[in-house]
Amino acid sequence: MFRPALRFARLAAAPLILLSALTVVGDEKAEKPAVKLETTKEKASYGIGFNIGSSIRREGLDLDAQTIAAGIAAALKGEPSAVPAEEVQAAIEEMAKAKSSAKLEANKKFLEENKAKKGVKTTKSGLQYMVIKEGDGAVPTAKSTVKTHYRGKLLNGTVFDESYKGEAPAETDEAVEFGVTQVIKGWTEALQLMKTGSHYRLFIPSELAYGERGAGGAIGPNEVLIFEIHLLESKD
Repeated sequence: MFRPALRFARLAAAPLILLSALTVVGDEKAEKPAVKLETTKEKASYGIGFNIGSSIRREGLDLDAQTIAAGIAAALKGEPSAVPAEEVQAAIEEMAKAKSSAKLEANKKFLEENKAKKGVKTTKSGLQYMVIKEGDGAVPTAKSTVKTHYRGKLLNGTVFDESYKGEAPAETDEAVEFGVTQVIKGWTEALQLMKTGSHYRLFIPSELAYGERGAGGAIGPNEVLIFEIHLLESKD
């Protein structure tokens, strides 16, 4: 839970993408292609290409489909790469850096506008939060173990992690227990502001979450995270 992971490295290694494509079942509807899809070979070839494209699109990089196809064709023919590996790596890193910078600017704008909204409080660290419901129980310390329900979203509304499925936690949903310092910085700070029984909405800047590294496919570099946290229990 909330463990950071490296991200863009897999884009620099085409074999990893190909292996992923071989195992991913396409679940997106696409327009009927102009090529024949009758034989097993044709269907497999199209499916692998589709999944490679889907993986790249999820990364949000602006790449050229025809050039990608040319690179794949050259590799399948056993031809040497037309671009040295170090130049490919440098190009990918440059694009990732540009995307990261744009994300930081978007984050700054969102947080500046958000902190002016009614009910939003901002701490010295930059953490923003809203008190949806104030509890009356004990406030956790850094040494506490807490039990919570939560839901995490990106700024675009994508849910990347949750302990409940409905609009609010139900008795049948399983709460999650962990130490206050075993989670991202934004959570650690927020939990020590909350009384047990509270429901807070957090707006966590990337530097208090996963920063430039991101956390796998769902959470990219420099993402602002929005959490609903229901603090159910705290014990030392």
